[in-house]
Amino acid sequence: MTVVPSQVAPLTRPPRLRPGARVAVVAPSGPVPADRLEAGLGVLRDWGLEPVVFPHVRDVHPELDYLAGADAGRAADLQAAWCDPSVDAVFCARGGYGAHRMVDLLDWAAIRATGPKVFVGYSDITVLHEAFALRAGFSTLHGPMVATEAFLKDAATREHLRATLFEPETVLTLGLDTAAALVPGRARGILYGGCVSLLAATAGTPHARTGARGGLLVIEDTGEEPYRLDGILTRLLRSGALEGLSGVVCGSWQECGPYGRIRAVLADRFGPLGIPVIEELGFGHGPTALTVPLGVPAVLDAPADGGRCTLTVGTPALL
Repeated sequence: MTVVPSQVAPLTRPPRLRPGARVAVVAPSGPVPADRLEAGLGVLRDWGLEPVVFPHVRDVHPELDYLAGADAGRAADLQAAWCDPSVDAVFCARGGYGAHRMVDLLDWAAIRATGPKVFVGYSDITVLHEAFALRAGFSTLHGPMVATEAFLKDAATREHLRATLFEPETVLTLGLDTAAALVPGRARGILYGGCVSLLAATAGTPHARTGARGGLLVIEDTGEEPYRLDGILTRLLRSGALEGLSGVVCGSWQECGPYGRIRAVLADRFGPLGIPVIEELGFGHGPTALTVPLGVPAVLDAPADGGRCTLTVGTPALL
């Protein structure tokens, strides 16, 4: 399936997981803490899955210690995991930085030929979510990673991912009690997005989106001060990457400064678009991180009367 970059289109969904499924763990970005990795693998085994740690997951680049080994090695792990017919899913161990460096080393023709698989990650993994969408036509899951704090410490985060993987029809409506209408309204569209600074970094590169007609944008970030977030959103607006957007769903803004200032930036940049915006839905780098399927239709509800704000997925995330 070829996705037209100026329009956000429905993507091909992978099958759900079943007990006994063999799942790959890869590290496309930053180095992985060994203790967290082992704890996360234990959770996967408790779910009845068979995790397989690929060769370069425990690597650290000899000179650039913010990378989990060399670009070629990280790309080789993801490529091998995807193209292995015995692997049913690919889980990222963590984010950090580095996906930009290896995304073009992947053989996207081979990935397309292999077909869709469950792919889970967030943060820097946004680069790969966009690549799977635009270069392969596959739906993915913006969700917690195996060696991250939210996955290991927050029961609600783990359960939402587990339900999405095994019983996706039970988690069609998303939204914590914190969700509120920044700009009231109702919109339909196809979910896409992730960490907003990575979306901005991708804008203008080969294979990037040139518009967002028919899309519902889901965004979050961490460590971006209000003026930097303003610049990120302004770049996306000026580039035309948000042209035709139907609505926006915001998650967490960990370590981005006082939320009142972040909220003011979001209102200033999105308000003039005349589309509904939900804030604090409950995904991303926050203490509870819901799993959001990307590439599927959904309805954003942001009632003006202060009623519950929700994101309702039109089809289960997985087949």
